[in-house]
Amino acid sequence: MVLRVKKKSRKYLGSRSWGVGNIKNARGSGDRGGTGRGGRKGKWTHTVVYEKDSIKKVGFAPWRKKNYSEINLGDISRNIEKLKKGNEIMLRNYKVLSRGSISVPVKISARAFSKKAEEKIKAVGGEAVKL
Repeated sequence: MVLRVKKKSRKYLGSRSWGVGNIKNARGSGDRGGTGRGGRKGKWTHTVVYEKDSIKKVGFAPWRKKNYSEINLGDISRNIEKLKKGNEIMLRNYKVLSRGSISVPVKISARAFSKKAEEKIKAVGGEAVKL
């Protein structure tokens, strides 16, 4: 296999110091900077991306997983004909978003609605019920 890009570490092959200056500097486990947040580069990026809760400053929102799925009005209007219940649609763990349009007055029960989605549903004569 052809080597396309050389690793940075290849330039240190054959040198005794391996980029740390005097050989004394890299002797023992004191060279590795501990196991916590100290030491080499890159750990701060990991903290900011994956451990935001550990930063005690203003401006970072805690990372939480969404407890709901999202569905657009266009998807609902396409599937209205397939539903046999008529004018009522029950969407328990869904948030209804406003992308697309709806032409039939329908009563939609969902966990949440965006403002525009509510306006579009009411403009047609439908009803948006939050669960």
